[in-house]
Amino acid sequence: MRINILQHSPNEGPGFIKDWALERGHDIYVYHPYYFDGILPNEKDTDMLIILGGPMSPNDDLPWIKDERKLIQELIDRSIPIFGACYGAQQISKTLGYDVSKAPYKEVGWAPVYLKSNSIQNIPPKLSALHWHEEMFEIPKEAELLFSSDLLENQGFLLKNIIGLQFHFEPTKTDIHEIVVNDASYALNNNALNQSPKDILTNDFPSENKETMFKLLDYISQ
Repeated sequence: MRINILQHSPNEGPGFIKDWALERGHDIYVYHPYYFDGILPNEKDTDMLIILGGPMSPNDDLPWIKDERKLIQELIDRSIPIFGACYGAQQISKTLGYDVSKAPYKEVGWAPVYLKSNSIQNIPPKLSALHWHEEMFEIPKEAELLFSSDLLENQGFLLKNIIGLQFHFEPTKTDIHEIVVNDASYALNNNALNQSPKDILTNDFPSENKETMFKLLDYISQ
């Protein structure tokens, strides 16, 4: 399987998604459309699409952001599995015709998320996830709510072989270090989780997130 990954920031890489792909024997191709002139994969060469997070918004008026949604729609039409994290999940929702808007709370740091669906088996009912956002997606009407948090109901959705998460299960412990040292200032202003960069770095790393990430990707790739 060829897995095409859209990465939107140098400090938000695929993390455990890469580990999953390599363990399953898949080929990985990473694209950086924000940097390399909007280069995107061909939909015919995509067996799974991963859309990672980033500092931009789906509402930004940039050609490559609109081109991403064209690619997403082409893959949805072909029933190709798609996983989106944060900005990536917002892009999926917007592609399907739903709103992306400011969230009632800016969430930056570690906070629990709660499973709201039994469609994917053996997922813990409560998990600790990394949050790094101030926008939110609208849940597509044809999808089911997958996760919620204490501050935001729409934290994840499942639509057939598509999963969108507003938060992050994919970062490894080293990835967390990279995110924080490069984007620490984002946690300092109007953060409803009231966590400093030091708080985020010293939080106990949730080892179950890797297994959960693997289960989510196994589900949509069946």
